[in-house]
Amino acid sequence: MKTILYPIWLCLFIFSSVNAQTKNGYVLEAKDFISKREQLSDAPIIDVRTAKEFSSGHLKDAKNYDFSAGNFQQQISTIDKTKPVFVYCLSGARSASAAAQMRAKGFSEVYELQGGLMKWRSQGLPEVGEKSKNLGLNLTQFQNLLNTDKLVLVDFYADWCAPCKKMEPYLKEIATDMEAKVVVLRINADDSKELCKQLGVSALPVLQLYKNQNMIWSNMGFIEKEAVLKQLN
Repeated sequence: MKTILYPIWLCLFIFSSVNAQTKNGYVLEAKDFISKREQLSDAPIIDVRTAKEFSSGHLKDAKNYDFSAGNFQQQISTIDKTKPVFVYCLSGARSASAAAQMRAKGFSEVYELQGGLMKWRSQGLPEVGEKSKNLGLNLTQFQNLLNTDKLVLVDFYADWCAPCKKMEPYLKEIATDMEAKVVVLRINADDSKELCKQLGVSALPVLQLYKNQNMIWSNMGFIEKEAVLKQLN
């Protein structure tokens, strides 16, 4: 049997083309997500967050298949792989992982909501469920907590966020070790949806540093303790 050898550049082109088909045009900003959903109104829409998150507010007609649960594979096996499907989470991270898993299982057309519900909410787009229930801080309460002569390090986090969990231990150390100089304020983004919207927090984790009620530094995404300490010293 004759073996055909393809040049490296052609293999790379084929790989990049497949990868582009996997992502380009399938990760949609909120308004494009809405438009595509209107075009494909019969396609299922899957919320891959936890049941608790889902109950606090979700997109219309969404079904809750928790990506972190053990039966996620079983749940998606009930969906027709040959037809389009929409997925989303709070920030876009879990839905990206879920979509990748679904594509690997043979789903041909998986659309993701870029930035998740945090981006969606920042644009004032509609949800159903208990969206109005807000257990966290409002803007006035937040501003009152900044009224101190100490530095205030604000940590926007969520219980499901892996980078947030990784940063939590050293933030607690900072709160204890630098108590005389720094106040560490941890805000659960799931509980304080409206505050996050007002402050423009649309991804997690986010750190903000305030001095005399003015923000002097911010960081989005995971950051090592040493880099945070540089800002505090």
